[in-house]
Amino acid sequence: MSQYTSDVAEIDKLAGHDRGRLIVLYCNGPFCGKSKRLASDLLAAGYDNVVRYQLGIPVWRALGHPAQVEGSAIWSTLAKDKTAVVIDAREPEAFRKGTVPQARNVQAPDVAKAKDDGRLPMLDHNTRIFVIGNDEGEARAAATEIAHNAFQNVAYYAGSVEDLVKSRPRSGSR
Repeated sequence: MSQYTSDVAEIDKLAGHDRGRLIVLYCNGPFCGKSKRLASDLLAAGYDNVVRYQLGIPVWRALGHPAQVEGSAIWSTLAKDKTAVVIDAREPEAFRKGTVPQARNVQAPDVAKAKDDGRLPMLDHNTRIFVIGNDEGEARAAATEIAHNAFQNVAYYAGSVEDLVKSRPRSGSR
């Protein structure tokens, strides 16, 4: 509790100041209390559509679900974690026209094949995997298929590849 700081202002910005917007909170497991405290803070600030996934992100992922991630988190992680992998789920032709650095092309139906041909990190199933595509549906479908193939740290980007590329920080702004 001594290190707890409220994130209401940040949530308010992300929610576009829409106090009726659905806010889903989660923690780092069933014994983490930050989401409970933040839910109370949000309700006190006037939000009326706040729910908690009480089992937390580790259980969510263990059940075979990917998480959604913001572009800034992808770029920040790629700058720090050289083992992270980006999967571009678009058609091969779109992939060849341009993607993010070091991305690998794997469409949802090809996930099992990608485990065998080296496009997915077979030595460590906890490797961070970010899935991008033309849109949220394409990225989420491939991310879900990857998660269902025993990869535990899978997230997808809800925007397009072009949106992600535009969000990349300039080299001097880190």
